[in-house]
Amino acid sequence: MRYIINRFGFFFLSLWAAITLNFILPRMMPGNPADAMFAKFQGRLTTAALDAMKEAYGIGEASLWQQYIDYLQGLFTFNWGLSFMQYPTPVGDMMQASLPWTIGLVGISTLISVFLGTALGVYISWRRNGFLDNTLPIVSMAFQALPYFWVALLFVFIFGFKLEWFPMNHGYDPLLTPGFNMDFILSVLNHAFLPGITLLLGGLSGWIVGMRNNMIYTLDEDYVTFAEAKGVKTSRLMFSYAARNAILPQLTSFAIAMGNVVSGSILTEQVFSYPGIGNQLTNAVRSQDFPMIQSSFLLIAIAVLVANLIVDLLYSRLDPRIRAGRIE
Repeated sequence: MRYIINRFGFFFLSLWAAITLNFILPRMMPGNPADAMFAKFQGRLTTAALDAMKEAYGIGEASLWQQYIDYLQGLFTFNWGLSFMQYPTPVGDMMQASLPWTIGLVGISTLISVFLGTALGVYISWRRNGFLDNTLPIVSMAFQALPYFWVALLFVFIFGFKLEWFPMNHGYDPLLTPGFNMDFILSVLNHAFLPGITLLLGGLSGWIVGMRNNMIYTLDEDYVTFAEAKGVKTSRLMFSYAARNAILPQLTSFAIAMGNVVSGSILTEQVFSYPGIGNQLTNAVRSQDFPMIQSSFLLIAIAVLVANLIVDLLYSRLDPRIRAGRIE
């Protein structure tokens, strides 16, 4: 119980630090959003319009403390400011539209990559020095060395341009009306295949090699050798004794991977013009859309913190020493 309380305390402290830094850092930069908008309109805004815009962006004549209070109220009421790119569209509405695309694409690809890579790592480590153990890690590491965007461009050229098996961009056919119908669902799946397989193959190698190395180390432990000498079934020995302990270091990587689902694979989404957070963040940086950038980074930080909290709680279930309070 003490471990769980400490984890929640660390989570809320880190969350407050991330929120506060997200408030302070933009205000330390030269200029402000209203001045940037004023320059964008090339002086066509009146002084009254400029003052109103400063109030809209929370940088009016109020004190820094009052701005901080207003900022916190805006966060908890999902009022995250107005976008530069699509002024005066609220940032929350833009993120609400793009976030499901990234979670659907990157989230599912990451989960499949984790479970498939972990299972393959367990299998090849159990059959050490076999054909797969000698070839799969080498092939995996060679594939991992290739940049995501290069693999994405290669897939676009081969399967999209040359073979014309899959569409090369967008999240669905622009001629279709979005809705919960079979034509739209099939179009979404068809457009998601190439970016999804790019992300899956790019992350698979790390999970295979990581789990294999953890398993090989665990299989040499005395308790595994003792259990094998006692005649424990092979399946139970592999999963209950070896894999259960070997997977613990993988959980930290899994937390980081799931936290990064929110940011998506920025370059991959950019290559495929996929309507996710990553593509939107890239466009925001190009347009100097500070409210959008600020909200995106905060959402990424929150996602990483939540993912790490979940993994910390899983540790307490998988490792009896944590439940007993013998380690911190």
